[in-house]
Amino acid sequence: MDEILKVDTVGQYNDLYGFETLHPQVAVVDLNKPESQRRDRMTLGFYSLFLKETKGCVMNYGKSVYDFDAETIVAVAPGQTVGYSNDYKGPTPKTVGLVFHPDFIKGTALGQEIGRYTFFSYESNEALHLSEGEVRIVQDILSIIRKELSHAIDRHTRELVCTNIKLLLDYCLRFYDRQFVTRQDMNRDVLSRFERLLNEYLASDRPMRLGLPAVNYFAEKVCLSPNYFGDLVKRETGQTAKEYIQLKMLGVAKERLLDPGKSVTQVAYMLGFQYPQHFVRFFKNMEGVTPTQYKRSN
Repeated sequence: MDEILKVDTVGQYNDLYGFETLHPQVAVVDLNKPESQRRDRMTLGFYSLFLKETKGCVMNYGKSVYDFDAETIVAVAPGQTVGYSNDYKGPTPKTVGLVFHPDFIKGTALGQEIGRYTFFSYESNEALHLSEGEVRIVQDILSIIRKELSHAIDRHTRELVCTNIKLLLDYCLRFYDRQFVTRQDMNRDVLSRFERLLNEYLASDRPMRLGLPAVNYFAEKVCLSPNYFGDLVKRETGQTAKEYIQLKMLGVAKERLLDPGKSVTQVAYMLGFQYPQHFVRFFKNMEGVTPTQYKRSN
């Protein structure tokens, strides 16, 4: 099994690759220099955003090839593992990146909003693929951050760097929105599979065996990370994946409640609720009446 290095700080990362540490908590790194082209796998204790060259590479999205062939962005949250396995034999792709520690953004506007940038928890095969114009925007912002870090640290450094990191992440949100739009056909295919899997789940005995249908379960079935899957469903339907599942459960619950041979308790267990009272609370929150009241009125 490959050894995985644990790199907790930006300073440790810089030392590992031979970079000069201009700031202990944030850096713009250039992985194209011969001395920095290591192939270690490592678990990082900070946020990182890597702009990688992909031109000429064969990369797939589901059953289709990627629709942009310039460069790609891979975002990594603290605690995730990045790098190459030992069996990777290809040329090292040209890569530049931004790394910043959670402590650097703590108490700032960026720190309060970092949860908006769900792409930090996407899988590598859900990376952001850029057009040439989008690549230039990313490079320009990285250049601004690099220049700011080259200055002596003063009371303005943190605010200015955080502002530009936030600008970069906001552009990534815009580019991901574009990517979801340009892949609508593929996204609809994912939604169709999700709908079919959800129907099959609720029609089977799996709720009684496995519990309530969960977003993570269906994300794994369609081979997507939970965050990417959730963002895809939200953009395509206007509902979160959890809301989508709950509405489907409500519809199935109504059908079964109208069967005179099924009690409220039986319906609750058939849907995956461990306790009937939890089903009663769910149904009333969704429909405005209890399951018993619904049965009586219909």
